[in-house]
Amino acid sequence: MPTTRENTEDRSAVRTLLRLWPYVRPARARLSAAAFVAVLASCTGLVIPLVLKWMVDGPVADRDRAGVWLGALCLLLLGFAEALLFGARRWLVARPLSHVEAEMRAALYRRLQRLPVAFHDRWPSGQLLSRATADLGLVRMFLAFPLTFLLVNSVTIVIGVIIMLLQDWTLGLVILGPAIPVMVMCVVFEHRYAVVARRAQDQVGDLTTVVEESVLGIRIIKGFGRHRSQAQAFREISKSLRGTELAKARLLATIWAVIVTLPELAIGAALVLGAVQVADGELSAGTLVAFLSTALALRWPVDSIGFLLAMSQEAATATERYFEVMDEEPESEKAESEEAENREAENGERDRDRDSVVGADATAGAGLRFDGVVFRYPDADPTSPPTLDRVDLHIRPGESMALVGATGSGKTTLTALVPRLHEATSGRITLDGTDVTAMSRSELRSKVAVAFEEPTLFSASVGENVLMGTDAEDAGRDELERALAVAQADFVHALPQGADTQVGEQGLSLSGGQRQRLALARAVVGRPRFLVLDDPLSALDVHTEAAVEAALRQVLADTTALIVAHRPSTVLLADRVALLSGGRITAVGTHQELLRGNPEYAHLMSGTGRQEDDR
Repeated sequence: MPTTRENTEDRSAVRTLLRLWPYVRPARARLSAAAFVAVLASCTGLVIPLVLKWMVDGPVADRDRAGVWLGALCLLLLGFAEALLFGARRWLVARPLSHVEAEMRAALYRRLQRLPVAFHDRWPSGQLLSRATADLGLVRMFLAFPLTFLLVNSVTIVIGVIIMLLQDWTLGLVILGPAIPVMVMCVVFEHRYAVVARRAQDQVGDLTTVVEESVLGIRIIKGFGRHRSQAQAFREISKSLRGTELAKARLLATIWAVIVTLPELAIGAALVLGAVQVADGELSAGTLVAFLSTALALRWPVDSIGFLLAMSQEAATATERYFEVMDEEPESEKAESEEAENREAENGERDRDRDSVVGADATAGAGLRFDGVVFRYPDADPTSPPTLDRVDLHIRPGESMALVGATGSGKTTLTALVPRLHEATSGRITLDGTDVTAMSRSELRSKVAVAFEEPTLFSASVGENVLMGTDAEDAGRDELERALAVAQADFVHALPQGADTQVGEQGLSLSGGQRQRLALARAVVGRPRFLVLDDPLSALDVHTEAAVEAALRQVLADTTALIVAHRPSTVLLADRVALLSGGRITAVGTHQELLRGNPEYAHLMSGTGRQEDDR
């Protein structure tokens, strides 16, 4: 699992946020127009103090009633124009920013689909879900509000300060007095807030993971009465998140107190000094009113600096978390051809001796072949023995090979290497003489079908789940019925809507045996050239198992198959058996040959319980 990263010293919020540019670029015209409109609206607000100065020094001083009404009309029109411009800004950004968020979410989903299984083994799904929802929401809010108003407010403050200095430079210097301490506080605040913002977003991901696991594992929680311990785990993470959010609130309150208090004191000092100057005749009343009105108009741009910086930091950490996933190397971007060439060179000597290793009956380049395959999990200790160590195995075209071994021997891992759910550390796997690393994954997975011991079904209809196993666009009812017949899944016809019945999340509305039969139907529906089955009949009763085996034999007659088996009945489906022990193939032969000549195999076949892989 990725750890929470709180060291943000080397991270630049600006540099991180600039990575959003490829997604924002298509909307740059409307966002630029929105920023221009917002600047125009703010500048319109700064005209109001100038109108007030004209009214006080002109119509009011001269008791010109018509002039006062004219000034009031000007103020009304300026207010209306300001409101209209800010409304136009919101209209300009709403549609493009929703599109930006949708595109980023779609890109994240595509990347998740292309990332290797090892990545998904490391990352909790709740962390990924929070990046696709809460984090992208923060990014959209940043693009809609802080991004624009950091610019708009900066321009407004600069123009406002210039106006005030032009009206009276001494009062202007009084107003500028708090600028340096405010900027120092903003720098300190930005660094500290970045740390707690990152921590909070990681904790949201952890909380999402707990909720998701509690929902998916509700049967276990209820079955073992673990609702209190799960609730306690939820409360602890919630408490930590609450503490982090309170820390954010304290930081924001501190910076806001400074940003609000110091300018207010400066305005008060300017009021006193200006009143003295008006009394001494050094300053007109209209100029003082205009100066103070301008200062008050700048209160919102100055006061908003705190939470705009906070929102920007949250968006920066959300962007950082988003690109932590996007920066992971997807399967298709690996230098597959180079890997294949390296393996070819590494195993050239082994290839020359291959026939003596796999047997004289091995036809070179045909069927499914493992040559010196070594595999170590990416997170394993480099000094530990590999999970698979120099595996040599040849399955002839049209042959079915049963793979037998004790718990933890690496059977499931070996089967996962064929469709490249994991990448072999070294060695070579070939299909009809072609290295699997030289094939595109779409080509490879169109040739190889898999069925796992733990079947996964999606929130879709039975038919959609089964037909997921074929790329044929014209695959229809006939292919579906054939696959259901092979898997002895006749129960589908008794469902409320037959094959159109929705199975629900994870297919938990079905029994384990029913889910396993649908997974088997999905594996055979596409008539694959190579079939990899990981103990596909483990959840079936003996009568159903016998019927499935009888139908499966017809399928195996036309394909090359590797079948992980734990029971003699499943082993008898295969033409030959390979024994995997200590990460290596130690024996290959028929079931009867190994029973007579291999004590380890005989012991496994006479075991009292079903063996399960731990990985």
